[in-house]
Amino acid sequence: MTLPLEVRPGAWLHLLPQRAAFDPVERCLLVADAHIGKAVSFRRLGVPVPEATTDETLQRLDQAIATTGAQRIVFLGDLLHSERSLAPGTLAAVTDWRGRHGSLELTLVRGNHDRRAGDPPASLGVELVEGPWRLGHWALVHEPMEVPGAYVLAGHVHPGVVLAGRARQRLRLPCFRFGPALGLLPAFGAFTGLHAPPPAPGERLVVVGAETVVAMPVAGDSSPSTLVP
Repeated sequence: MTLPLEVRPGAWLHLLPQRAAFDPVERCLLVADAHIGKAVSFRRLGVPVPEATTDETLQRLDQAIATTGAQRIVFLGDLLHSERSLAPGTLAAVTDWRGRHGSLELTLVRGNHDRRAGDPPASLGVELVEGPWRLGHWALVHEPMEVPGAYVLAGHVHPGVVLAGRARQRLRLPCFRFGPALGLLPAFGAFTGLHAPPPAPGERLVVVGAETVVAMPVAGDSSPSTLVP
């Protein structure tokens, strides 16, 4: 299930449970903080972390492409986690994925981890740009910033929300956050943390569950977004 959301008048995104956003006009999938190879980077440092996270990340990309029919993917920074990310097994998985999606245009708005990891191999056919990079209604960046006259979409923060349940239980989930001039996309990668500050006045939070996305109520009447059931 996807959730259409009018971020500002005339500017729509479809929010996906795969933790990505889709611009239906540009036929473009927006993905932040994939952090491919993060787990293998940690394992190479001797830290015991889960395996097969790259496969999970690529499977969710496949699901998002199949759901939307995207013709392009723009990665909002941190496609690779570190220079250790391109271990032979990881590179083979990414190369195989690219081979199955040869017609897709891929663009990377460089993030802080990309600068340390180095550019992805030329064989993957990824266009490399610096932010802010303009696409349709959006100014696309990695780290949040103000871009005069534009609505900014960013990653980097790994936004989340803490939901209170019964018996003092707490559930931490990724989310999208949309303010008047800045939208934050959740981290796409399978092995990433969450940053969950309280929402700012008028900020719209859309929580990502296992198979759905759900908009949370906005206090007051200053919401910048309109939801369509």
